[in-house]
Amino acid sequence: MNEYALPAIAILVGVGALCQWVAWRVRLPAIIFLLLVGILVGPVLNLFDPQQLFGELFFPFISLSVAIILFEGSLTLKFKEIFGLQRVVRNMVSIGMLVTWMITALATHFALDISWQISFLFGAITVVTGPTVIIPMLRTVRPKASVANILRWEGIVIDPIGASLAVLVYEFIISGGGHVAFGHALMVLSQIVIVGMLMGAGCGYMFGLALRRHWLPEYLHSIVTLGLVLLSFVASNMLHEESGLVTVTVMGIWLANMKDVDTDEILNFKESLSILLISMLFIMLAARLEVASFKALGWSALWVFLAIQFLARPLSIVVSTIGSTLTWPERHLLAWIAPRGIVAAAISALFALRLVDVGFAGAEMLVPLTFLVIIGTVLLQSTTARIIALWLGVAEPEPKGFLIVGASIVGRDIGKALMNSGFRVQLAATSWDDATTAKLEGLPTYHGNLMSEHAERHLDFVGIGRLLALSSYDSVNMAAVLHYRMELGKDNVYMLQSKSGDVEKVKQIPAYRRGKLLFSEGVTYSTLAAKLKSGGVIKVTKLTESFSFDNLHDVHGEDLIPLFAIDPRENIQMFTQEKSIDPGAGWSVISLVPNPSPS
Repeated sequence: MNEYALPAIAILVGVGALCQWVAWRVRLPAIIFLLLVGILVGPVLNLFDPQQLFGELFFPFISLSVAIILFEGSLTLKFKEIFGLQRVVRNMVSIGMLVTWMITALATHFALDISWQISFLFGAITVVTGPTVIIPMLRTVRPKASVANILRWEGIVIDPIGASLAVLVYEFIISGGGHVAFGHALMVLSQIVIVGMLMGAGCGYMFGLALRRHWLPEYLHSIVTLGLVLLSFVASNMLHEESGLVTVTVMGIWLANMKDVDTDEILNFKESLSILLISMLFIMLAARLEVASFKALGWSALWVFLAIQFLARPLSIVVSTIGSTLTWPERHLLAWIAPRGIVAAAISALFALRLVDVGFAGAEMLVPLTFLVIIGTVLLQSTTARIIALWLGVAEPEPKGFLIVGASIVGRDIGKALMNSGFRVQLAATSWDDATTAKLEGLPTYHGNLMSEHAERHLDFVGIGRLLALSSYDSVNMAAVLHYRMELGKDNVYMLQSKSGDVEKVKQIPAYRRGKLLFSEGVTYSTLAAKLKSGGVIKVTKLTESFSFDNLHDVHGEDLIPLFAIDPRENIQMFTQEKSIDPGAGWSVISLVPNPSPS
């Protein structure tokens, strides 16, 4: 490292964070801005050379970063999420992958007139999609759960499989070709799979056992996990080169599906770390590109990209989804989304370097061609996938709906007011009587424990973005807040205190455990239930220039309890003890009033 290493790394992290923020604001995948910045500071302006900055640590840093990113992604893979669709995922990472590989290799050979060896190596490198691009794109596109889960599983599972396929082709190339080389390559592939599977399953089981039996204090869970991921990755690669990606993927999937093992806190830490590493890696790898290498490809390289996007991917989906329950619109969206990510970039850079060193003709084209596919698929798919998903009818609506805990008179009346205002609601109650009454009143209601595995499988969360814990028990409300704060976000979970005597006790509980406290000071479940049972109603009042929020207060006095405010753009805000709202003309206010009096 040189004397400018420290400020360069600090700027790299800062610019990466800025790209992530810009992507969030404009609702596009961050990889677009990360690649643009990398190309700008690297080949265009020549301000940043990551290989010179990191020296011999450049490729080890990339390898360890990819391992962490892949582990974090695999930690989200739960078998119950693809119940009934396992065969589709299996086909996509096997038969579908082979279809993509063959078509890509053929297109590369005939379009660019390069050797079959390099063509098949490039085809193997670009079969991978990966969580670095799939997961950010899914946040933007928001397809139906079936499509999202398939794409997430494919993107994570295919990375180690695709990397192993690339190793197979590479070993075949450097062994000189022929039957002997093919046998050697197959032996190498089988060793990678065996070592990776055994190492990953063993590490996953032992660490899961340690978590289940509480051998580690909670504050050490994340750091020990990070250490174990890096150690298992390196140890696996020492046992057999390139088996590390298989190891960390199997380890993550094992932990995610191990019974009575809570990985939420670990996942939260790893997700933040993955975002940081993704931001750095894409800028660094894009900065290594050379403009001359892109010019050397010529316009013929576009035929390769078009073959991958419009021929290889659709055919692989057609083959993989035969006999499945997926609708044709869902299959069409699957056929459109397959962006290439960091694993393809890293593998191409590694194998190109090795093959160039031994003087293999055409190896220098691997990196620019791979980045052409990465940039092309990401730009095209990220800017069009949401539009296509909406057109096909397989996109989830904006998550503005409410999951309401409790179906008593408070939950029912608030639910009806929200539903009548155009918001989706889903009630949940453990009481059979409350659930039955809510259903008879036309409210979508789940009867059972909201925190159970049954609820996760059978509750329809499409369009749900907020939790309102409105039961008469603080313990139930807090349990729901804790359970859903990771899924919905800590800013989207709200709780109503049960009775006035518990107000101070509840306030002493940390905010992350109880969520935001609903409605104004002193308003509790008991307060609302008593007013509703004595004839009070929840009504919607449209504010105008001549009838303001203050006028509404004047009409009802202290009997008015404001609950929600909806702005002219149909965005809803909750009145809470932490936040005051000042709605103006054009807003609508949902409030509890003593009787239905005209505005």
